[in-house]
Amino acid sequence: MEIIHVSAECFPVAKAGGLGDVVGALPKYQNELGHVAKVVMPMYRTKFLFQNEWELVHEGSQNSGPHYFNYSVIREKTNKLGFELYLVDINGLLDREKIYGYDDDTRRFIAFQIAVCDWMSKWSYQPDVVHCHDHHTGLIPFMFQYCYSFKNLANIPTVFTIHNAQYQGQFDWGQQHLLPAYDTYKWGMLDWDKLINPLASAIKCSSKVTTVSKSYLNELRYEANGVQNLIQYEQGKSIGILNGIDADVWDPSKDSMIAKNYDDHLVKEGKRKNKKELCGMFGLDVEKPLITFIGRLVGEKAADILPDAIRSSIYHHHGAANFLILGSGESDVENRLEEVKHQFSGYVNTHIGYNETLSHLMYAGADFLLMPSRVEPCGLNQMYALRYGTVPMVRSTGGLKDTVRDFGEWQGYGIRFNHATVSDITYSVGRAIDLYQNKKDLYTWMRSYMMHIDHSWDASAAEYIKVYESITR
Repeated sequence: MEIIHVSAECFPVAKAGGLGDVVGALPKYQNELGHVAKVVMPMYRTKFLFQNEWELVHEGSQNSGPHYFNYSVIREKTNKLGFELYLVDINGLLDREKIYGYDDDTRRFIAFQIAVCDWMSKWSYQPDVVHCHDHHTGLIPFMFQYCYSFKNLANIPTVFTIHNAQYQGQFDWGQQHLLPAYDTYKWGMLDWDKLINPLASAIKCSSKVTTVSKSYLNELRYEANGVQNLIQYEQGKSIGILNGIDADVWDPSKDSMIAKNYDDHLVKEGKRKNKKELCGMFGLDVEKPLITFIGRLVGEKAADILPDAIRSSIYHHHGAANFLILGSGESDVENRLEEVKHQFSGYVNTHIGYNETLSHLMYAGADFLLMPSRVEPCGLNQMYALRYGTVPMVRSTGGLKDTVRDFGEWQGYGIRFNHATVSDITYSVGRAIDLYQNKKDLYTWMRSYMMHIDHSWDASAAEYIKVYESITR
């Protein structure tokens, strides 16, 4: 079958988080299963755009309320990502370096969705499924069914994946003029809590709703930033499918971004070499267990408690572990981490920003990866850590709960804790130090065992195909 993925992100074209990783991998694995999966996304001005060759495939025009705009669609010529990639350009709206963070993001992504619908309405054939990802594409199922200009798309089944329900893209009804003309009797399919809510609309209008782990779907029924009642009501068409990772990109045996390649037989020597490289870069003691954090420095990831948790851990465990942080986000968290870094020089270091190469080296060189997330729909970092023989230390929530088994359980290979608190993190750091120093045989077994756990996209891609088949029969 032919599947069109529509997303605001796709690695390596443009990525802000896990959404980009998913859309950059899932279509490739679906193609390997014998289907035709394609990706459509905005044409941001990124390095990928300028470093590759493109061909123009469509030009058109549409209205977003009183705003008339022209758009163009280009295709990457070589399919180097393992699938056909299309970029939609709208001058003045999508021609920017960053993905998000602009005052007119609402208008930008509405126009993008209108352009996608208009382009598809001109096709001489229709895809079997359109798969929309997160709220930036959440109005497409509504537009297919209820916007007059796109009525010929009404029979195309749609799947909507909630990658993170904390972000819903809602805007007030005073901006409804930005939408194409639609059947106003269906205004309720847009509304949630007296606002136009793209995520809620997609849940109502799509043929199937998926979340990125089974546990996250269960959690959303009780806490979903205001849409939990809707999730409960629509649970009959909802399913949790755990994300996978791109096992070709995240493979320590052939990763070109790390200092020494290794497999499960050479994990001790390989990780030692990478750890030595990493500790040398950041002035840390290679003999101590190295605990890392990689991700956005925001409350959702519990990054706000990291400075106090690191400080507490160093005091309580007498500096027996080192800490390395990679990420960016809230300025207050960044500043407090910098203070801890200077206060405990030689025990703590940070890299404020995003660095893909450094993240690979950290997965390869670290002993433990800390993920104290308050919300973690699926989480990919813990899967990368497992692939590289790095013990994940995670809070029991969402996909973290689905993918990490505590080493206190039968065949456990990680560290889990229940609360995103300084005390729980401090206690877990103590368990990590004890495992590293006093349970060397168990620690060696865990690292080798976790590298065999298959979190590739193969199984998850096949599950999505089953979802598509259930709505196209």
